[in-house]
Amino acid sequence: MSELILVRHGQATPFDTDTDRLSPLGEAQARAVGEALLTQGVTPSAVIHGTLVRQRRTAELAACPDWPEATSDPRLAEYDGDGLVRLLAPQLESRETALASLRQTFRDPATGVERNRAIQTYLEAVAKGWQAGSLTHPDVEPWTAFQARVQAALDDLMCLPSGSTALVFTSGGVIGTVVALVLGAPDTAALALNWRVKNGSMTRLTFGGGRISLDSFNEIHHLPLALRSWR
Repeated sequence: MSELILVRHGQATPFDTDTDRLSPLGEAQARAVGEALLTQGVTPSAVIHGTLVRQRRTAELAACPDWPEATSDPRLAEYDGDGLVRLLAPQLESRETALASLRQTFRDPATGVERNRAIQTYLEAVAKGWQAGSLTHPDVEPWTAFQARVQAALDDLMCLPSGSTALVFTSGGVIGTVVALVLGAPDTAALALNWRVKNGSMTRLTFGGGRISLDSFNEIHHLPLALRSWR
């Protein structure tokens, strides 16, 4: 049997102009992932990350000296969250005007704790339309294409030799989709899982003989309280 460990990247900078980089907290989370895997005696036979900066940088900071050189797989990149907000959300706002006030709330840093609540409500509404196909744009990858590439990446990982340990640094949407696919859950479960995946968390699966099973989801016990974050 083989093991697949999915690691969500460290905290990024979702409210900044450049959203694809790690925050100082995200860098600390990435290092903690590496330290935990070293303590657990995990020696991956393959290390793979998506093409986003936050995914690659998390892999770099977590890396231990005896790990194999990491490779990049574009199929492990997150869905286009920026595109959803920039190109699809205006379509939904034109139909549901209450969403515009939510956007103003999370754009304003002074809103404090209401900020995360507003952006979560906003993103859930937009992502629901994207997944259902009611919100589309030529420059935004459709849900069906995103799901298909995640499935293709998972299929290739399952072809690794018996006894392999694959360590994959990716994002919440990819992890949620993998778990939903493995469990045979409806598409809506993929996004529901996505919203719960924490920064620097680990999700473990066992595979072999054409079968794959979920062992754990969203582990964060390796992160002290000060290093835990959701967004």
